[in-house]
Parts: sequence; structure tokens; C-alpha cells
Amino acid sequence: QVQLVESGGGLVQAGGSLRLSCAASGSTFSIIGWYRQAPGKQRELVASITENGRSNYADSVKGRFTISRDNAKNTAYLQMNSLKAEDTAVYYCKMTRRFWGDDYWGQGTQVTVSS
Repeated sequence: QVQLVESGGGLVQAGGSLRLSCAASGSTFSIIGWYRQAPGKQRELVASITENGRSNYADSVKGRFTISRDNAKNTAYLQMNSLKAEDTAVYYCKMTRRFWGDDYWGQGTQVTVSS
């Protein structure tokens, strides 16, 4: 059974940092993405990373967020620095299962940035 468990969200002041983690079990994964959804808005892609470590970022987080993965631990991370109030959202990780190509989502973790 595939399961993704997120952790690391919380309340932080503007300019602060948080590190999100997404631990996977039950399979191995190719592409990993972090998404976020703010109240009243659509879910958007924040960052993604391939098995080989190639990463992409939304323009709004470039230079502030860093996505990484530890394949041995089957875990993905999102380091968020210089946080802004507009980064406030529920953050989700999504992993695409290797070989099968189906997607799995974490339960989401709330990030709140106070200004």
C-alpha cells in the first residue's frame, strides 16, 4: 500500500524558514512535486524534481525555495526561505510511481506566514 506522510508545516513570521518533508512507503517514485493551495484558489505547482535531480520552480518561489530528495530514504523535502504572507497555503506532495505512472498525494500540511 502506497502512503505519503507530510510533516514540517507550521506558523512562521515573514522572512522566516520552514522545511517540509514527505516520506513515502510502499513503492518507489520517479517525479516528485510540491503543490500548494491557498483559500479560494486553485492548487498550483510550486516545485518538482526528477529521479536524476533535475528541478523546476514556479516563478513566485525561485531563489527562495529548494526541492530535494533522498532516494535511499524515499523522502522528499521542500526548504522554504524568505517566506512571505502570500506563501500561506496548504502544501501537498505528489509522487508519480515508477513504472506504473500513477500519482499519489500526501495529506497536506498547513503553512501560515504572518506579516
